[in-house]
Amino acid sequence: MSKNLVQYIILRGDLLKTWKVGPMIAQACHGVTAVMAKHYSDPYVQEYLQDLDNMHKVVLEAPDLPCIEKLVSVLKENNIDHTVWIEKPENFCTCLVLKPYPKAEVEEYVKEFKLCSRKIK
Repeated sequence: MSKNLVQYIILRGDLLKTWKVGPMIAQACHGVTAVMAKHYSDPYVQEYLQDLDNMHKVVLEAPDLPCIEKLVSVLKENNIDHTVWIEKPENFCTCLVLKPYPKAEVEEYVKEFKLCSRKIK
């Protein structure tokens, strides 16, 4: 990919402590699908989809909901396209997903979050 496109997925770490891995993966998948559908005509999304064998995603972990809410505010202030996935019918946030961007354009917004590294048992 010519612009080093990356898609960041930020999961709620507090949920990772109590949820099983499968449902959390499903939440991330829902968020990715939603952000790609909402921004399908975006040039970065189109470029990202042209090279499916080389997609780059980074899964990060936010400690809790207030951290996700703070990130939402920062992303909105800086016009960074993203989706917050709200699980239904419970109606609560499980993750936040950015559309694909050049890494240099968005890494500053997510640098405080650590890589998600939970082991599957």
